[in-house]
Amino acid sequence: MAVEGEEQELREAIRRLESTVASLEARLSRLEASGAVRSETPPAAATTATTTPGTVSSAPAPEQRDFEAHLGTYWLSRLGIVALIIGIAYLITYHFGDLGVLARVVAGYMLSAGLGAFGLWLARRHELFGRIVFGGGLALAYFVTYALHFLPSVRVIESEALALVLLALLVVAIVVIAHRMQSETVAGIALFLGLHTGMLSEITTFTLLSTTLLASGALFFLVRNRWVVVPLSSLVAVYSTHVVWALRDDSVAPGAPEHERLLLSLSFLVIYFLLFSVALLARPRELSQRACLAFALLNWMGMTLLGGFEVARWSGSESHLFTFFVVLALAEGGSAVVARARRAPGTLFHAYLALTALTFALAMPTEYKDSALVAAWAVTGLATGLAARGADSPVLRWVGVLILFTALGTCEVLTPERTLLLGCLFIAFVIVERAGSSLWPGLPALVGRDVVLIQAACAVGAGLSLLWLVGGLMPAGLVTLGWVVAAFGLFALGFAVRERWYRWAALALLGLALVRLLVVDLSNLPANQRILTFILLGVMLLVISYTYTRLRDRKG
Repeated sequence: MAVEGEEQELREAIRRLESTVASLEARLSRLEASGAVRSETPPAAATTATTTPGTVSSAPAPEQRDFEAHLGTYWLSRLGIVALIIGIAYLITYHFGDLGVLARVVAGYMLSAGLGAFGLWLARRHELFGRIVFGGGLALAYFVTYALHFLPSVRVIESEALALVLLALLVVAIVVIAHRMQSETVAGIALFLGLHTGMLSEITTFTLLSTTLLASGALFFLVRNRWVVVPLSSLVAVYSTHVVWALRDDSVAPGAPEHERLLLSLSFLVIYFLLFSVALLARPRELSQRACLAFALLNWMGMTLLGGFEVARWSGSESHLFTFFVVLALAEGGSAVVARARRAPGTLFHAYLALTALTFALAMPTEYKDSALVAAWAVTGLATGLAARGADSPVLRWVGVLILFTALGTCEVLTPERTLLLGCLFIAFVIVERAGSSLWPGLPALVGRDVVLIQAACAVGAGLSLLWLVGGLMPAGLVTLGWVVAAFGLFALGFAVRERWYRWAALALLGLALVRLLVVDLSNLPANQRILTFILLGVMLLVISYTYTRLRDRKG
């Protein structure tokens, strides 16, 4: 809609220029007729006006947008029509019940027709402003049709099926009019206000059906015209309406059994999710990366939060919640497959893969506890990291590393028996890091800044896992020695796989061990433990230094 406003401003500027040129041509004709035309540019001046060799003519600087004018013309007009339509909607809600049946219908549609006609009249001189007012008239017609069945004080139509048919016809009319006018402004104002005026009253199943119709109309523009703002705002409005509906105990199929309430709510959510997913994947190559990401993320968030809330609220069983998340994860994975088949932007494909892994990770706490939860997250993170290597997806690798760190933190904080788990996490971090190296068989080495950062993160995760593993196995008085042993293991791993990040992690761990040795152990350890710690520390430091020396001489 901002682009349309700029086009309107450009057209008005062109009209003013054409008018100015026409007046200048008329004046020139009068001067030529009177014989008063003289040459006003002497040859010397004309020569001077030309660009001399070696000089560059300066082009006029592009005109900067006047923020005050943009605020006054673009935003105030939209805020004004929103306030006007909401005020008229309240007028219909609270006072039209005093009128007769015929008067309610005539008065409501006369108001919408008058506002629409006034907008068309304004569009002759100020096209953009007039279209905003015209879109408000269409939105008012939608609310009047909605109120004739839904609002008890204004109700004229008793049949819900007839009311839905009328609403569907009106949505089709709005779509056709906006499409013929090629105006995103008309579509946006009409559908946005239609969605939000429905929320001014009590939200019931009929409200959700009507918002689904409006969302379908908005998605037509996404598929056909590739307009983004209208369907994106519809996505937010549809899920927001469902939030208000779901939070009310008496609005979800009152008196029905819990499983019927859950089925009804999930049915609407599935319809929303499928509508927006199909519209996004219909022609994804014609959308920008930001638009693709916004639709995919918001659609996933709406389905995940609302669906999870509804299943946990009405089912009363965590196994049902686990099934819900697994099904949603499979749906996101299927969307990734379709995105790849439709040759969607790589950003959308990687986003779907990442959402698949995140949804699987969210499912694990609903089924597993304590050690089993850590093991499940470790397997999920490892599988995600390996899948990322096959799909060449840096985003998915980051998600895998994040899941592994979540498992590591949970293991340290909540799990008493963690020796085996820490060992498995250490191996998982190493495998995920190695998956992006040249040592991985059959696949080329990955390069880039993201790869380096992921390798560093995996080295940190492996270092923490080994530190807590060895530290847990050592006696209470030999904690520092355990840190040194863990650092020695990281050095050995770094030299074996020729990866410097493991050696940097070992050096950091070794520095911590030295600080602890000087600050804590010198004063608190018994003599024998102090002797053992210093001797083993010295031997390990010499072995590490000797290895560095041999490698340096070999390179030399």
